[in-house]
Amino acid sequence: MSTTIAAISTPQGEGGIGTVRLSGENAAQIADRVFTSVSGKKIADAKGYTALLGKVGNGDGDIDEAVALIFVAPKSYTGENVVELSVHGGATVTRLLLRAVLDAGAVPAGAGEFTRRAYENGKLDLAAAESVMSIISAQGGQDLRLALAAKTGRISSEIAKIREKLLAVDAGMSVFADYPDEDLPEFDPETIRESLSLVVDSLDTLLKNYDKGKILREGLSVAIIGAPNVGKSTLMNLLSGDNRSIVTPIAGTTRDIIEESVRVGDLTLRLADTAGVRETGDAVEEIGVTLACERAKSAELILAVFDSSREMSEDDRKILALIGEGPAIAVINKTDLPQKLDDREIALEKVYISAKKGDDSALAAKIAEVVGTAELGADRAVLQSERQRACAYRARQSVLEALDTLDSGYTLDAVGICADEALSALLELTGERVTDAVADEVFSRFCVGK
Repeated sequence: MSTTIAAISTPQGEGGIGTVRLSGENAAQIADRVFTSVSGKKIADAKGYTALLGKVGNGDGDIDEAVALIFVAPKSYTGENVVELSVHGGATVTRLLLRAVLDAGAVPAGAGEFTRRAYENGKLDLAAAESVMSIISAQGGQDLRLALAAKTGRISSEIAKIREKLLAVDAGMSVFADYPDEDLPEFDPETIRESLSLVVDSLDTLLKNYDKGKILREGLSVAIIGAPNVGKSTLMNLLSGDNRSIVTPIAGTTRDIIEESVRVGDLTLRLADTAGVRETGDAVEEIGVTLACERAKSAELILAVFDSSREMSEDDRKILALIGEGPAIAVINKTDLPQKLDDREIALEKVYISAKKGDDSALAAKIAEVVGTAELGADRAVLQSERQRACAYRARQSVLEALDTLDSGYTLDAVGICADEALSALLELTGERVTDAVADEVFSRFCVGK
């Protein structure tokens, strides 16, 4: 018989509601020891997916009014009998209720234990379980949609397709091994090579999408660079929604790096407004210019600002020379003024704005396009953790080894060993073949009560 666990499942502190969740075979019986319904009906006698109004209490008397929600196995989040006791939100009342439930026979839930039980009871696989924390920590609408897609099996479905290809290769090689003298053209080395190459392509897509999804979750470091007076600080203030940087018509106003984290569309940008890049005899300004050049090299995205109302200058060309091979966008600013800039010299993705007028929607769309997050629709399978990425990467390396083995003229048995290693990595990703240590590590990152 499994123990019945309990934990507070709502954030600590004041709020509209506080919930203590119980899960296990005796969840209803234990809840009945602290809950008395207005109707006199017992939780243990209630049907699943029903609610009872009443009070909760302990040996000292009533704690609060409460609502009991009843879920009967296997149709619950954990696949077990579940009762949720909801009281008025507040740290004291929920702690008293949890203590009463524990005194009545429940044991404290560990980190992620409710979701772990759901995984162990076949309600969701390990990849879907990890997406639960992604849903909780989602940084925006797009990030949330991708996490929800993972929770409903989008990752697992994509992994299943890849596994089918590998299993077909395995089956073909087994046939070759058992019947070497038979004429089986569908399983010749070239067919195997094509199938393995398709698997590599699929895994490459998963890994690239992970990097794009990570941008949605963690954000980007962004350097705003440009010649003096092109509107860098005005752009910084527009994106931050505040007068974060001083704006004057005097060249060299910004001498240090001004930093701010902002939301632009569905992305978090860690912005750095840098000094205007130009030749200067001012020692302090020269330090700022050096810092600007260094920040441009380390940034994950560069917003290079140009003034559309003036012709291309040597300082503008120095800005272009600073930009390496990483993502960069030319922000052609001051479009509210007559255009003099010949932008054909700027071989970058371009967006045209007036930072002074205050509309950043075009820039937000361009950033999402350049860093690749715009193409991540809810129909995409996006890996949700470094653990999943590591499994996909190991599978890819094993398939590449299988291809090398095939091209080197080794026997198909050797190719099959590599394919089996790839399959093992994918089974670990979804949790179908995983050690307790791996599962422990996954759920240790969850909050208690989830």
